[in-house]
Amino acid sequence: MSVTTVEQTFLLPDLGEGLTEAEIVRWFVTEGQEVAIDETIVEVETAKSIVEVPSPFAGIVVTLHAAEGESLAVGRPLLTVGATEGATGGAPERGAAGADPAVEPAHADAERYREEERAGSGNVLIGYGTSAHAGATRRRRPRAGAQQARTPAAEPGTRGPVRVISPLVRKIARDHGIDLRGVAPTGYRGIITKADVERAITETRPAAAVAPVAAPTPAVAPSAPSAPAAPAAPSERRIPLSGFRKAVSTALTRSRAEIPEATVWVDVDATALWELRESARTADDPGPGLLAYIARFVVAGLKAYPVLNSRLDVERDEIVELDAINLGLAVQGERGLVVPAVIGADSMTTAGLDAAIRDVTARARSGRATAEELAAGTFTLNNYGGFRVDGSAAIINHPQVAILGLGRIIDRPWVVDGQIVPRKITQMSFVFDHRVCDGGTAAGFMRSVADAIENPASAIARM
Repeated sequence: MSVTTVEQTFLLPDLGEGLTEAEIVRWFVTEGQEVAIDETIVEVETAKSIVEVPSPFAGIVVTLHAAEGESLAVGRPLLTVGATEGATGGAPERGAAGADPAVEPAHADAERYREEERAGSGNVLIGYGTSAHAGATRRRRPRAGAQQARTPAAEPGTRGPVRVISPLVRKIARDHGIDLRGVAPTGYRGIITKADVERAITETRPAAAVAPVAAPTPAVAPSAPSAPAAPAAPSERRIPLSGFRKAVSTALTRSRAEIPEATVWVDVDATALWELRESARTADDPGPGLLAYIARFVVAGLKAYPVLNSRLDVERDEIVELDAINLGLAVQGERGLVVPAVIGADSMTTAGLDAAIRDVTARARSGRATAEELAAGTFTLNNYGGFRVDGSAAIINHPQVAILGLGRIIDRPWVVDGQIVPRKITQMSFVFDHRVCDGGTAAGFMRSVADAIENPASAIARM
């Protein structure tokens, strides 16, 4: 039987974020190296994260189509693999030496992967097999003890279709030795989610062993005291940075390295705003939250000081003021801190801002904010008071030029008309890029927001 080499090219997939390109960070394989199906071949960085991409092909790496540091568009060739297969002109006969009709060519799993993508299952980055469809001429023989899947989502222990869109989910499963073919999916259309993998990790974690009760030992004659044991060396535990944390580290390091930032802060009496919010509540409608009112005051301040709703073009030495105000909100999500934006915040009422803020923050916490929302922010509002802290020297979300932070609102003694009375006080901090404006502009913006918080009714009447 003669053999032939079939070259197969893997195109850079959309990594589940709707982005158009990715940068090659690091290759894990070289030309001439053998690679297996689902083996990690490359680490790429998108605008949102750094992810590892597995190979859908097995064989010898023929060509790496991009160098490290080079950007590659989605759908362009990533690498080419050469696989060998028999070329006898017909199927092997049953019982022939070395032949098994259930064993398929090396590229069969990859072909199934492409079929599943064409069927609309999304960007499947692991488990390239799919259920046999009508007209298929070959089926993979299941492992002993496995049963054929009866539903689109494979049941635990089967070799049915495994559908994982998120590379993060795939990495968590690999790091914990979880076989995704045995994970019951709960996601839409049978997609395995992060929660599914975490549940599988918990279920497979061995129960803590119970120490047996020691039998009493016979009394022995006292002996000479032994020398004291040497103190144990301090232990340490190393935790690798996840792809998300690497991306966050890169973004924050760039911000601190490039932006000469300055910070100003002020204590604000929010009693009137608190009372306004309470008066707007009814039994059937809680009304807008405090953050919605403050967001509206921030939008008004940015209209008065548009240089703070801008970005700096360092190549052309120009400040680029932006017409639309897309208000970014710092949100602590499942993966970490993200900053989705309320797009078009400048055209919204207080009630509209309240609804938009609740929607985008809820989706961001569960990891469902869109790529557009995560990239569209032109200015950031950070409510760190939700963590029960009073102040913060925040880091500007590059390429924005400013960020406003709010601490918790607490009762404090305050002087009003010469009398010390309890008031609802919050500390507000403002960090700005000193290249785009000076302290006078920053103070003017900050006071406009603070004055609106202290006199909200009159501020809203003027908007």
